[in-house]
Amino acid sequence: MLTRATAILHQVFGHADFRPVQKEIIEAVLAGKDTLALLPTGGGKSLCYQIPALTVEGICLVVSPLIALMKDQVDALKAKGIKAAAIYSGMSYREIDRTLDNCIYGDYKFLYVSPERLKAELFIERFRQMKVNLIAVDEAHCISQWGYDFRPPYLEIALIRPFHPTVPVLALTASATPQVCADIKERLEMKKAAEFQQSFARKNLSFSVRLIENKLEKGLEILRRIDGSAIWYVRNRQGTHKIAKALSQLGISAAAYHAGLSMQERAQKQEAWMKSEVRVMVSTNAFGMGIDKPDVRMVIHNEPPENIENYYQEAGRAGRDGAKSYGVLLTNQQDFETVLKRAELIYPPLDFVRRVYQCLANYFRIAVGSNMLSSFDFEWGDFANTYDLGVLETFYALKLLEEEGFIGLSESYYSPSKIHFTVDPSRLYEIQIAYAKLDPVVKIIMRTYGGNVFSEYIKIQEAKLAKSLNSSEMEVVKALKQLEQLEVMVYDQRKDKPQITFLTPRYDAGKLPLNFKRIELRRGLTLEKAKSMVAYGRQNELCRTQFIQEYFGENTDEQCGVCDICIANRKAIHPDKAENRIRGKILETLGSSGELTEQELFERIRLPLAEKYLRILRILRDQGYITLLASGSYALVTNE
Repeated sequence: MLTRATAILHQVFGHADFRPVQKEIIEAVLAGKDTLALLPTGGGKSLCYQIPALTVEGICLVVSPLIALMKDQVDALKAKGIKAAAIYSGMSYREIDRTLDNCIYGDYKFLYVSPERLKAELFIERFRQMKVNLIAVDEAHCISQWGYDFRPPYLEIALIRPFHPTVPVLALTASATPQVCADIKERLEMKKAAEFQQSFARKNLSFSVRLIENKLEKGLEILRRIDGSAIWYVRNRQGTHKIAKALSQLGISAAAYHAGLSMQERAQKQEAWMKSEVRVMVSTNAFGMGIDKPDVRMVIHNEPPENIENYYQEAGRAGRDGAKSYGVLLTNQQDFETVLKRAELIYPPLDFVRRVYQCLANYFRIAVGSNMLSSFDFEWGDFANTYDLGVLETFYALKLLEEEGFIGLSESYYSPSKIHFTVDPSRLYEIQIAYAKLDPVVKIIMRTYGGNVFSEYIKIQEAKLAKSLNSSEMEVVKALKQLEQLEVMVYDQRKDKPQITFLTPRYDAGKLPLNFKRIELRRGLTLEKAKSMVAYGRQNELCRTQFIQEYFGENTDEQCGVCDICIANRKAIHPDKAENRIRGKILETLGSSGELTEQELFERIRLPLAEKYLRILRILRDQGYITLLASGSYALVTNE
């Protein structure tokens, strides 16, 4: 079977060879083993389930929380002539029903589902009938309460295994600690799981931290020194526009990207960046997931993320082609304090969480006990302002409600309009006779999209139909809605807004069964992860890559040799002429002036208190040339 798998790699995906560890993972899956795979961002996780699924008869179920990524994967597979489908929040019952039928009878090879769909009776009933060859769990760390992005719906995955007890499970993640890995195996009920882990070290990726106040100036300096595409991550939406505008004015092409932009704007900016027509994408963390641009040379962070997992994943979007690349964190003492304060706010008071839940029920007019798996367009900022809740506080309360499994939130994604005739042609003809105004619309649909519109959901463009009819888009939409009211068509209008899905029947807010013990555990864990992120930024002794490896439980004595700390240490052993001159000035000044504070010393030698000069001072101290006295002053070490 491996020979067939290799042929699929060449012929379908156009790759000459497997990436590190891919071949071993695929062999284990083809041998029917439950498998846990840790591959870094850009390590080729999707091929680890796509190739085995194409090698063996049957369909592969892929569980993923990322709607945009699911849609991209489905579109990419369809472009290769492979039948694939996805089920996610925002789809109508009829469309889900049709999709599941196709997966049983239509020779489909992949079904992507968001985890909350797994407990729906409609899904379970059809899943039992499918000829499943593999269950792939993407972002598998989401199943663990010890992970950084815990999602209770992931706990439903193990409950579907008994329906296909001999089918192997492949769990995939880019970042998981040993504790999380153990939890993944237990929660997915993996038996004698094969484990594969590619090193967290990225030999071509240079990590560095710059302790700086003027971040724009430093970022600009870096961008002018290093060529190529870049991502510049900023915490808030206003910051993306501010930095993108400043870069553009200074001659560096840049675009701002965040979830508040329309889908059309985001698609245009992403396409321009993918084609390298725009060099720098200045973005919130809404950008980057699932985007495969191999030649990103640099990822700059304007502030530290909440945890090492997020930082490693985001910085790891640089250098997927194996060429030298850079992950630079621009930060300062105030940022470190902000990260720690924000970690304490992430789990708000539970009374406030109940209040937000009650406001959600009022906002969407949902009665107690109703609306399980119902989805709605949802702009949480507008919602927070409507009830005067506080935007940031509301965001954290919504995330807690999501973490507790009551709601699902998804960033806005583009879903084009779709239609499907639910009656036979003779009944449709009767409607055309009875409703003369609808006749031209039906005819243009048939001419444009053909007979498939009777057998499946077809993507349409209302503007294109309107142009053909020499009519307005509004008139076409009105006609399509009338056809739906006459129950001859399903018309699923396009979406480009964020979605909220109620994953359980609505509770009485006062009796909302919040898991206090788990929330307290997660609150403490979040703070510990924030402290690790701060420690990464503050420390200046351990190789950056080693620090990341040790955080994820990978023990190694090998240094990367390319991070800021490795380069500084190398210079300490073999200092350049400029550093030698500064070393000499420091030693000479302390020799002639006696004890001096940092401030006094650098004033004497006429240099700023910059990190690169302070580092030379620390190296001289480590090497025993100078000493730091109890008074806080430095003095020369004599041999007397």
